[in-house]
Amino acid sequence: MSYPVRAKISALGTYVPPKVLTNEDLERMVETSHEWVMERTGIRERHIVEKGVATSDLAVEAAKIALAQRGISTAEIGAILVATVTPDMFFPSTACLVQHKLGAKNTWGFDLSAACSAFVYALQTGAQFINSGAHKNVLVIGADVMSSIIDYTDRATCVIFGDGAGAVLLEAAEDDATGLIDFLHEVDGSGGCSLYMPGGGSLNPSTHETVDKKMHYVHQDGQAVFKYAVKKMAEVCERLLKRNNLKGCDIDAFIPHQANRRIITATGERLGLRPESVIINIDRYGNTTAATIPLAMQTAIEEGKLKRGSLVMLASVGAGFTVGATLLRWAY
Repeated sequence: MSYPVRAKISALGTYVPPKVLTNEDLERMVETSHEWVMERTGIRERHIVEKGVATSDLAVEAAKIALAQRGISTAEIGAILVATVTPDMFFPSTACLVQHKLGAKNTWGFDLSAACSAFVYALQTGAQFINSGAHKNVLVIGADVMSSIIDYTDRATCVIFGDGAGAVLLEAAEDDATGLIDFLHEVDGSGGCSLYMPGGGSLNPSTHETVDKKMHYVHQDGQAVFKYAVKKMAEVCERLLKRNNLKGCDIDAFIPHQANRRIITATGERLGLRPESVIINIDRYGNTTAATIPLAMQTAIEEGKLKRGSLVMLASVGAGFTVGATLLRWAY
């Protein structure tokens, strides 16, 4: 086989914890209402882990489903990439914990932190190992337990986030009929102060003071994030489409990061996408950060909108700010 080759997604597995936190539940915890949350975010409910369940646990469940779908053993995995902003701990990496729990003896891996864009970043990183011929199979996982860093007295953030995981298997495409076609990524660090967790790192190590100041929770300037996301998600998609001589109407399935329903619909309208091609499941899961795009892939499959040869666009904007878009043809 000559290199480079095109990487394709050959399997998908998703998992969310069984516990559901509804808007009505949140009404009893914080000053909010179902109507207020639905109007501003489009979220009806989200899944939340039980105490003691970590990101690696969700990641392993999603990975097992993907591997079973493809019918390969853990011994065949070349590398494991875990996209997450809520690792089980600073070190070892969550990829190490996933490798051990899966019993994948002949692999290596690492974590990738890019917040809500982490899955698309990890997808392209994993694809390079396939493109170069370094590995035959690469497991890319997006998983987050956002409930572990959410202040449930802060209605600006607690209504938004949920927990979940999604895993895809990457391998070489047989030809150019399927697989990853192109991508665009960028970061804008000037937006770091708009969405961040200030405590726990080398700048503000954990102390009684940082805990008392709630520095270990997500802090967000909602208006700034919304404004940037609406602008940049559409902008990066437009650039990617233009570079590949495509228009919005050519896309069979638009699978965006599920941060806010209004952001998604505004992007779809600006790109000229057919409404039925836009995948939205934020009402059921909320914002699961690195897991939203694989979870939305599963929704697209269930709705019959992902078939072999379907032209798909993934898009995300996240803390950092991070921005990413991927163009691919679905492989199965």
